[in-house]
Amino acid sequence: MANGEDRLAALQGQIRTLQDEVDQLQARLTTSAARGSWAPRGYYTAYHILAGMVLGFIGAGASLLLNIVGAAMLDKHPLHLIQVYLTFPLGEKALELNSGFALAAGCCLYMGTGMIGGVPFHLILSRFLPEAAPAKRFVVVSVLSIGVWVINFYAVLSWLQPLLIGGNWIVDQIPIYVAVATHLVFGWTMLLVQSWGRFIPPTVAAREERG
Repeated sequence: MANGEDRLAALQGQIRTLQDEVDQLQARLTTSAARGSWAPRGYYTAYHILAGMVLGFIGAGASLLLNIVGAAMLDKHPLHLIQVYLTFPLGEKALELNSGFALAAGCCLYMGTGMIGGVPFHLILSRFLPEAAPAKRFVVVSVLSIGVWVINFYAVLSWLQPLLIGGNWIVDQIPIYVAVATHLVFGWTMLLVQSWGRFIPPTVAAREERG
């Protein structure tokens, strides 16, 4: 009887020892995983800046496409918007451009400007309004878009282009409704594709895959 109790006690002691070793190994694995994790615990600013640039590129493409279609419907050059914007560096002669490298470069500059403009839009949506109601996000994006138009056209270009180039072609040549629609389409497109720029930490992604 005593031998059986001794063997049972010995087995229980071995089990406790093994459990302690398992706990220690699990603690080591947890510590190693925490040290090797690259994902930040808070807001991942660098990621969202890059995502904003990508989404801004998409938004600029949508607004440019709108202008191409609209210009064709009004029997104007498809890239009339680019012609007008190129008056900032080239002056009035940019309005006579029909093809060539200058127009292609103007398109690239337009898309690049959209990439830069997409950053603040995405940062605001992802940091301050990630769980906001769709209607609220729509209103905020619309106000931001109109604000960007007003600042760009009337707080900057209305005096800067005449000062540097000698004319005010951008403000004069682009109708208000075209400028507003261009900026709104950019902002609305950013809102539409904003979920594409969502950052999902690896741990959350793993849980979603398992779930």
